[in-house]
Amino acid sequence: MSQTINLLHLADIHIGMENYGRLDSASGLNSRVVDFLRRLSQAIDLALEREVDVCIFAGDAYKNQRPNPTYQREFARRIKRLSDEGVPVVLLIGNHDMAAADRAASSLDIFGVFDVPGVVVADREAVHQITCKRNQPLQVATVPYPQRSRLLSRDQFKNLTLDDLDMELGRILGQNFADLAAEVSQKPDIPAVLAAHLSVSEAKQGSEQSVMIGRDVVVLKSVLANPVWDYVALGHIHKHQELNGGQHPPIVYPGSLERIDFGEEGERKGFVLAQVARGHTEWEFVPVEARRFLTLRLDVTGSDDPMTDILDELERHNVAGAVVRVIVKADEAQEILLDDKLIRQALHQSSYLASIVRDIGRVQHRRLGGMSAEALTPKEVLEFYLDSKETPPERREQLLRYADVIFKGD
Repeated sequence: MSQTINLLHLADIHIGMENYGRLDSASGLNSRVVDFLRRLSQAIDLALEREVDVCIFAGDAYKNQRPNPTYQREFARRIKRLSDEGVPVVLLIGNHDMAAADRAASSLDIFGVFDVPGVVVADREAVHQITCKRNQPLQVATVPYPQRSRLLSRDQFKNLTLDDLDMELGRILGQNFADLAAEVSQKPDIPAVLAAHLSVSEAKQGSEQSVMIGRDVVVLKSVLANPVWDYVALGHIHKHQELNGGQHPPIVYPGSLERIDFGEEGERKGFVLAQVARGHTEWEFVPVEARRFLTLRLDVTGSDDPMTDILDELERHNVAGAVVRVIVKADEAQEILLDDKLIRQALHQSSYLASIVRDIGRVQHRRLGGMSAEALTPKEVLEFYLDSKETPPERREQLLRYADVIFKGD
C-alpha cells in the first residue's frame, strides 16, 4: 500500500460577506469579513499542526467575482502559509470565483500568473499530477463549477429550453467524469482524488441558495461514486455532509467555514482532514469556532407586564459575541408596552442584533412583525400561516411534525 497522504479539504470561504457586521477598528475591515478570515487562519493552523501533505480548496474563495485588493491580499497571505510549508494547494474555481465573460480571468487566476510555488489553479476539467509535501504522488482530477455558457455558445443548443439544457449539461458532465476516471486509471498505484464544485442529487441544501443567482446544475451521486476515486472533495453546498453512506469513496462536502445567516444557525462549521491511500481513505470533520447565530423566541401573550418578562428571559441566555435576532409573540393589546430600546440595551453584549420581530396576535389577522418572509425559516413561515388560519392545536402539531420530515429531507 502506498504511503498515506494527509489531505486538507475546505471550501466556500466567501470572503467579503458583510451581513450582520460593523467596522472593526483594529483591522479597518467589516467585522464579519474578519470572522471569515479568522476561520480560514484557524483551519490552516490546525492542518499544519496535523502535518498536512496537500490542500484542496474546493471553490468560492470570495463573495463575488470582483473581490477588492484587500480581500485578495488576505486570502493570498493564508494560502502562502501553506506554500511556505511545502504544502501544495489546488484552488478549484467555484461559481463565485468565475468571471461573467467566457474568457475573462477568474478571481483566482492571479496565483497562476505569478506561478506561486505549489499552487495549482484548476479552471477546467483536468487531471493534475501533484507531488505532496513528503514526496508522495497524488492524482487530483478537477471539475470547476459547470457553466451553461459552454452550451449556449454552441449553435446546436441555442434553441433548447432550460430543462433540455440541464439534461445536455448533465450528459456532458457525466462524460467528462468518465474521461477523468479513465485517465487516472492509467496509474492504478497512485491515489486519486476528485475535486468538484457543484450540487449533487442527494445533498441537503443550506444557505448557499440565498447567495446564488439563477438555476443550479445537479449531478447524480452515482456519477461520483466510482471506486477509481479514493476521495471526492466537493464544494458549493454549505452544509457539511458525506453522501456515500460510509462506502468507498467518501463523497464529502466540508461545508462553509463560517455561518452566513440564520438558516445556518444550528449547523456545525469546519473543514475535513483525510488520510488518503490507494483503495482506502479515513476522514474526519474538524469544527472551527464559527460565530454563533442565536434566535430568541419570547412568548409573553397574556402577561400583565410583558417587558419585565422579556428582560428576565433575555438574562437567562448567553448572547456574548453572538449574532442575535429576537421574535416576540404578544397580544395586540400588549404591543404598546413593548420597548425595543430596552431589548437592545439588554443585548448589548451580542456581536450584532439583527432584528426585533413583533409577532402580534390580532383579532382579524396576523402579520410578520415587519420581517419579510424571506428572512424566516420555512418552519417559521408555516407556523405563521397555521396560526393565521386558526388551526386547531392538535392538527397544527401534526402538520408541523410532517413538515419537519420534509424540511430535513428524510
